[in-house]
Amino acid sequence: MTSAAAGEFRPHRVAVLALDGILPFELGIPHRIFGRPRDARGRHLYEVVTCSVRPPGTVETDADFAVQIAHGPETLATADTVIVPASYELGPLYDEGRLTDELAAALARVRPGTRLASICTGAYVLAAAGYLDGRPATTHWADAERFQRMFPKVEVDADVLFIDDGDVLTSAGVAAGIDLCLHMVRRDFGTAVANEVARRTVVPPHRDGGQAQYIRRPVPDPQVATTTAARAWALGRLHEPIQLRDLAEQEAMSVRTFTRRFREEVGISPGQWLTQQRVERARHLLESTDLSMDQVARDSGFNTAQSMRQHLQAALGVTPTAYRRAFRTGGAERQDRVGTRH
Repeated sequence: MTSAAAGEFRPHRVAVLALDGILPFELGIPHRIFGRPRDARGRHLYEVVTCSVRPPGTVETDADFAVQIAHGPETLATADTVIVPASYELGPLYDEGRLTDELAAALARVRPGTRLASICTGAYVLAAAGYLDGRPATTHWADAERFQRMFPKVEVDADVLFIDDGDVLTSAGVAAGIDLCLHMVRRDFGTAVANEVARRTVVPPHRDGGQAQYIRRPVPDPQVATTTAARAWALGRLHEPIQLRDLAEQEAMSVRTFTRRFREEVGISPGQWLTQQRVERARHLLESTDLSMDQVARDSGFNTAQSMRQHLQAALGVTPTAYRRAFRTGGAERQDRVGTRH
C-alpha cells in the first residue's frame, strides 16, 4: 500500500510469531497467502516476516524437525499485522491462561493500532494478553469449551470458520487459517486480488466466516445425490430471480430434502448462500467495472440499487459507493475496516 503523505510505495508488513511447538502447516499459511499478491507494477503488496519471542535461532515444531527463525521480537514493533499461528506447546498459557514473561515482553512491542490475528489455538495468546476481552472470537471447535472456561470475558463462537472484529481477527483450525488470510487480502485489496491468490493456491476463493466449522454428520456417500449441480446452475444465473424450488428441481429433490442436504454440505441455508454469492458478484463488478449502481444491482441479482446497498452495508459495513472508491484507487484511499464482521 502507499504512504499518502510521502507518496512512496510501502508493502503492508505482516509479522508471523513462531512459538515453540508451532504447527508447520499453519506457520506456512501466511507466507503462502500474503506472499502472492502484487500490484499492477509487479511489486509485492505484503512483506511477510517470521519472528520469535527470543533472539534469532531455532524454534521447535510439533513435527520431527525444527525451523530456523531469522528475526527476534523487535520485529513485532515494525508490523502492520501480527499473526499468531497454533502451537502445541503453550505451557502456562494453555494450562493457566497466563503469558510467560518472555511472551509478554514480546507482545509489549506491538504498536497500538496494529491488526492482530490468530489461527486455531493462537487465540490463547491473544486472549491471555487481553486483546479478546469483550470481543467475539473463535478457535478450533475441540478447544472451544475449554477456551471459554479459561477466558470468560471472551465471547466464544465455536460454529464459525473465522471472526473479523475489525482490528482483531481469529480463526478456527488448519484450513480456516487459509480462509482468514484470504479474507484479510480481500479486505485490504479487494476481491479480484484475493481470487487470484486463491486460484494460484488452488483453494476456494471464499468461504464465509459464518460457515460452520465442521459437519457433525458423516460425509455423504459419493453415490448419494448432492447439491453441487444446483449451486453451479445458480452461479450462472445470479442475475435472475432464483427460488428455492428452482434449486431443488435441479437435483430432482423435494424442497425439504434439498434444504436439509444443502445445509449439511454447505453449512448455511440456500438463501444465505445465494445472498453471499450475490454480494461477491457485486463486489467484483464494483471493483472491475464502471457500471452504474443500478446495473451492478441488476447483474448481481439484487434487482434494485437500494436492495444492493442494504445487503452490502450489512455484509461489509460500507455502501457500494464507498466500496468502489476504496478499491478503485490502487489502495491509496483503502478503508482498513472494510470486511465482514460475523
